[in-house]
Amino acid sequence: MKDREHNSAKLPQSLSSLAVLGLKQPAGEGWEWLRGLQYACLPRIALARVLFHALAAAATVSVFWNIGNRYAIMAWLAVLGAAVFFNWRKDIGMRDADKRRVNKQEIENHARGALATAAAWVVPVAAFGPFAGVEAQLELWAIIVLLLTANAITLAAVPLGTVLFGLLVGTVAAAGFGYNGMWEMVVLTVVYVPLVTIGTIGSARSFLAARIAEAGVAEKSEVVSMLLREFEEGEGDWLWEIDTARRVRSVSPRFAYAMGRESKDIDGLPLVQLIAGSNWESGQFHSSLHDLAERLKRRNSFSDLLVKVTIDGEDRWWELSGTPKLDENGNFDGFRGVGSDVTEQRESSEKIAYMARYDTLTGLPNRMCLTEALGGALRFAAQWRTRCAFLMIDLDRFKAVNDTLGHLVGDKLLAMVSERLQELMSENETCGRLGGDEFAIVIRDASDLSHVNRIAQTVITRLSQPYEVDDHTLFVGASVGSAIGPRDGKTVETLMRNADLALYRSKDEGGGKHYTFEPSLHASAEERRQLEFALRSALEREELTLNFQPVVDANKENVLSFEALVRWNSAEHGFVSPGKFIPLAEDTRLIVPIGEWVLQEACIQAMTWPDDIRVAVNVSGEQLLDPNFSASVVNALAVSGLAPNRLEIEVTESIFVRDDSAARTTLEQCMALGCGVALDDFGTGYSSLGYLRKMRFSTIKVDRSFVQGAAVDNPESLAIIRAVVAMADSLDMTTTAEGVETEEELAMVRKLGCTKIQGFYYGRPMPAADARALFSNDRTPAQGAAA
Repeated sequence: MKDREHNSAKLPQSLSSLAVLGLKQPAGEGWEWLRGLQYACLPRIALARVLFHALAAAATVSVFWNIGNRYAIMAWLAVLGAAVFFNWRKDIGMRDADKRRVNKQEIENHARGALATAAAWVVPVAAFGPFAGVEAQLELWAIIVLLLTANAITLAAVPLGTVLFGLLVGTVAAAGFGYNGMWEMVVLTVVYVPLVTIGTIGSARSFLAARIAEAGVAEKSEVVSMLLREFEEGEGDWLWEIDTARRVRSVSPRFAYAMGRESKDIDGLPLVQLIAGSNWESGQFHSSLHDLAERLKRRNSFSDLLVKVTIDGEDRWWELSGTPKLDENGNFDGFRGVGSDVTEQRESSEKIAYMARYDTLTGLPNRMCLTEALGGALRFAAQWRTRCAFLMIDLDRFKAVNDTLGHLVGDKLLAMVSERLQELMSENETCGRLGGDEFAIVIRDASDLSHVNRIAQTVITRLSQPYEVDDHTLFVGASVGSAIGPRDGKTVETLMRNADLALYRSKDEGGGKHYTFEPSLHASAEERRQLEFALRSALEREELTLNFQPVVDANKENVLSFEALVRWNSAEHGFVSPGKFIPLAEDTRLIVPIGEWVLQEACIQAMTWPDDIRVAVNVSGEQLLDPNFSASVVNALAVSGLAPNRLEIEVTESIFVRDDSAARTTLEQCMALGCGVALDDFGTGYSSLGYLRKMRFSTIKVDRSFVQGAAVDNPESLAIIRAVVAMADSLDMTTTAEGVETEEELAMVRKLGCTKIQGFYYGRPMPAADARALFSNDRTPAQGAAA
């Protein structure tokens, strides 16, 4: 039998003819199980049905072969064979029908097969019999009767096919008999077919009734096995028994031990009162005890019922099974059953369930739990026509902490962040951790949109305050993106995606801000996706070019080097700003192949310049962390033939935050080749002096913000430039002032002692041809640069 889940309460109590035929599908699990048992019989008699039809077809051919059209007979055999083959395939496909749900399509396929076979047999009954003589017609009807009887016997469980076959073929046969004036045969046919139909349905009803009876016997057997488990296993289970007043009787020693009392002390006490403990007086006991009392009151059998009991003031979990017992006269005589203490298993399963829904590091709800909370908030908003909100939070500068101080400190910081978030939550909000340094808040009722903004700003302010972790004072910020439901999304997935788009905008704007979702963000995301797709093929399409900006001697004003700057003119998007596609290339790691091309192309162009002119190439952190970067530098120098001392690698301080040791190792390998290394945007990073002490840079580039500040006599900018110049002189490094655009700025940086100057005052980034033209015979380099 399929399984033992179908007790007598679930199985149907009445078997209507339409339901037995499969023309009606009553609700309930019982009918799904019975239908599976019906159709599971088909594969067992599939071959026999084929043989019956083959024998019947052979007999029919022997009757009409010499008196009919042989070509028509052969055509009929082909049609019958196709119909029988269709039936056979459908029948063997029902092998596992008793282990699954039989769908409506399969029932309809069975009916179609029966109709197709019946239609095939209608051909000789309608076309051959009436015109072949009375004897041949009677012989054919005898064959049909035998075939119909065989179907009724073999298909007793599934009567639909037999009924359809009999009604269709019998109707046509009766018409044929009437055509020849054989009215007694018409009467016999009209009587025979309904009798076969009624008998077939009755056989099917008996089959299903037997299955129901078997299920009842099986259920009783399970109850008996349950009651005997105490004696068979002799381990943790114990036997219990109560009388009609639900008082304990025939206490087993292990049951008394589970109660923590002597058998004589609990005999005769009410079972529910006994296991409710001290809660009985107050009536405030667990709902599972109410469930147990209700089942005992209604005299219903139960199995593996989980009940929370109180034994000597300690809460325990019991698993109880019981069934009503009857006396010799069939009268109710109480309950008997078995039980066991499953407290440890219950606690283990609760712990597993907790771990599946809560983050182990912070104790906050995890992504799955937040998803459920957001789903509940959306349903609440739809029901009461309110609004809910979902806030995504990403920590700013957390990766720097993780990379510099290690994951242990990072984990402690995340735990402190979670504590601060929990402090800010009310009953209306649920906060959790999505993963990594991403957190989220579900606001159940966000009818007041200003409340959403207040929470976001409070989170940003609170999380931006300093943290004390292992004698380190740490500063991280927070970026927040929010989406309002159902305005910005009616499903959990849509709302989370839109909040993520808003968070991305916040991060893109520098972090530390709250942005709410706007439909235009979808357009921005789509634009970014299209840009990424186009950027992936930019190298193959030769859409990338290099521009070169001159760097001149501060005093002699002759060109000393060029900085190579990549430009992208896309076929689909036109000119794309480096400020847009460079961060995109870094996020997607396309910066590595693009950087290799820039390095090689810059070296090739530098070979067209005078031998004393150098070329500087910007290198991102993604490139430096690539283990093949040093090899790409060697390859660029080898392909172009450029001397290593004419190549300068420009890096920013931010690369050392990600992986200080890996970046230093890579740069030292480049310096060992003879290449120079310049530190760009000095003073805007994290701990510049520390990097100068660790590495010997060839050039320090002063950021343009300090140059512009010094030109207007900003004391901080002046002090920083003086310190940089003095430090560079003492370490035998050159200094380059970036962003010089006016004579005032030029005069100031010369006065402060910078050795090199780069900016629009001496030249904007120019194509390679224009850079070569600066060294033509009719123009001096200084004149060309000034132009």
